[in-house]
Amino acid sequence: MPGNRTRKSWRSWPSRRARTPWPSRTTAATLALCAAAALTGCSDSGESSSAGGKAVLRYTWWGNPDRAARTQAAVDLFEKKHPDIDVQTSFSGYDAYKQKLATQAAGGDAPDVMQLDYRMIDQYASGGVLLDLAKQRSALSTADIDKGLLATGVVDDRQYAVPQARGTETIVYDTKQWKAAGVELPREGWTWNDWADAMRALAEKTGKPGGTDPGWSEDAFEVWLRGQGKSLYTKDGKLGFTADDLTRYWTFTDRLRREGAVSPAEETTQLDGTVENTPLGRGGRALSDNNWDAPSSGFLALVPTGVTLAPMPSGEDGTPGQYFKPSMFMGIADSSGHPEESARFIDFMLNDMDAAKILGATRGIPVNESIREKIAPELKDFDKTVADYQASVDGTLNSPPQAPPSGDSALQTTFQRDYDQVSFERMSPREAAEDYVTEAKAELRS
Repeated sequence: MPGNRTRKSWRSWPSRRARTPWPSRTTAATLALCAAAALTGCSDSGESSSAGGKAVLRYTWWGNPDRAARTQAAVDLFEKKHPDIDVQTSFSGYDAYKQKLATQAAGGDAPDVMQLDYRMIDQYASGGVLLDLAKQRSALSTADIDKGLLATGVVDDRQYAVPQARGTETIVYDTKQWKAAGVELPREGWTWNDWADAMRALAEKTGKPGGTDPGWSEDAFEVWLRGQGKSLYTKDGKLGFTADDLTRYWTFTDRLRREGAVSPAEETTQLDGTVENTPLGRGGRALSDNNWDAPSSGFLALVPTGVTLAPMPSGEDGTPGQYFKPSMFMGIADSSGHPEESARFIDFMLNDMDAAKILGATRGIPVNESIREKIAPELKDFDKTVADYQASVDGTLNSPPQAPPSGDSALQTTFQRDYDQVSFERMSPREAAEDYVTEAKAELRS
């Protein structure tokens, strides 16, 4: 990565457009998470400090109640093993978390240890919010983490974040309905055209869409693009594709939508990142969805007959676009008064076997390779499903790209907005693609 980029002050950044949540769903989810936080003993209490001879750390993350309960149990174990450190925890749903963390960082009050999304790394690192973890090498070991995964937390040759777990995308489908339709099941090495043919066949056999329209998803587009030998971004943070590439993708997905093979615009525009608002999750209005593996556990309560995880399609020549991505990272605030203790806590969450057994696959499969091998036989239920799925595609995937530039967070919203114009037939795929590329270039220059 280039090492001469000027580091910006957080306060000098231009404002970014936030993704607009669906109020009813987001509010309900946030209230549920807050209630669960109270039950798991989570708290949020201002600046890190020292109390009673202990170093007091603030640790924040996003997730669901199950993740919160497991995380709190791991924190309790850390405090037992490290009686000189007290960890105060808080969590919320992703949208609320992202907004609160941005506010804290802007005010110089970032938590000591924070959970970070792939798309936050460049933004927070270049804004001076994150600590260079090389300063805490003695307290934080990364020896058992795959070098490719570890590199995704590097900005300007400095390790600002470490992956906590790994995940990968999947085609998750209603096992019973797909089999009943008599359509060939997804298989390793299938292509996007194979997938499209399956969506058409499922729609014809069942009378409802075979899957979610992937035209709305920048993540799915990236898999498609990498299968063409291209990338979402170049190493210097510019667009790695052209309007022609995006036109081809949106023409492909729009045609399937028009044929009724994938979800209609009225369904797709309600997608908000939750499994509950997918066509598959909303009463089986489609038979499959493209999603991430660990979060797909949410479908179990919505599809009682069971779901199966299958690989994402590859390019027509067999080039895989799918890759193992850090499902989330951990980082330390540059302003933390307890950087060494924070590093010891991260080391525990990554490298302690007992912590790994508690956390399971709630954030994805552990990135520590030795721990991953040891706990795999002990995983149960959907944790085992995710582990088995990852094992089935291990060695067949593309290498992970570096963390995207900070403008990508806003561009996800732009991507969805422009595809809405296509799916509601207000713009052609070409017009929308050119609009997106123009705005993306301007965003990445800001």
